[in-house]
Amino acid sequence: MDRWVGKVAIVTGASAGIGAAIAEELVMSGINVVGMARRENKMNEMVEKFGKYPGKFYSLKTDLTVVEDILASLKWVKDNVGPIHIVINNAGFLAEGGTFNGDLSVWKSQMDSMLLAPCIISQESIKDMIANNVDGHIINVNSIYGHVINHVYNPEMGIYPAIKHGISALTETTRQELVLKGKKIKISAISPGMTGSELFNGYPAEAIAKIPLLSCTDVSNAVMFMLSRPPHVQVQEMVIKPIGEIA
Repeated sequence: MDRWVGKVAIVTGASAGIGAAIAEELVMSGINVVGMARRENKMNEMVEKFGKYPGKFYSLKTDLTVVEDILASLKWVKDNVGPIHIVINNAGFLAEGGTFNGDLSVWKSQMDSMLLAPCIISQESIKDMIANNVDGHIINVNSIYGHVINHVYNPEMGIYPAIKHGISALTETTRQELVLKGKKIKISAISPGMTGSELFNGYPAEAIAKIPLLSCTDVSNAVMFMLSRPPHVQVQEMVIKPIGEIA
């Protein structure tokens, strides 16, 4: 991880759960992390909490469903923190309702924040990396539902699996394009199984208690493993599950 010390990382959905765990491990490793999320108050608490670490955490309120907001935040990072080296596209949320009874406005919000936002952030970050001769690393936090469809744990997944399958395709499409253009920028995806996080807020506690779960730290540890590989090694895809998960 030494080569990343003092460099700049962006983490979306950084205010809680997996995003917060990833942000903390990066700051602990001496990386300057910009957290992008809507809940600025949560991230401001993290600024204080992470003050003891060698890296620095910046709280940047960003609505990932608004293109102009994303572009403005990325410009702020480049103007005020430095060239982008690491991107963790992590933001996401589950929604009530299945594919034939879901709320269309919620679906749009999911699509915008979980698929379009990673497209925009990856595109703009790659441009910045190329302009600054940075061999950076983009990691998309995908899901086991980006590879399989299984309703064992949730009978109504709605469009969540469709979006996550899109992340699988986006990651591989971008990887191939970078290779064909001779760039050494890495792009990877990590696909966790069921993870204990805010994603399941509102679900019955007794139901969650019966499900094998990863912790958010399990996922952040896997991200750090990806980032710590030598420059010539790319962990292209990683699937991690809790023992006992069926999906």
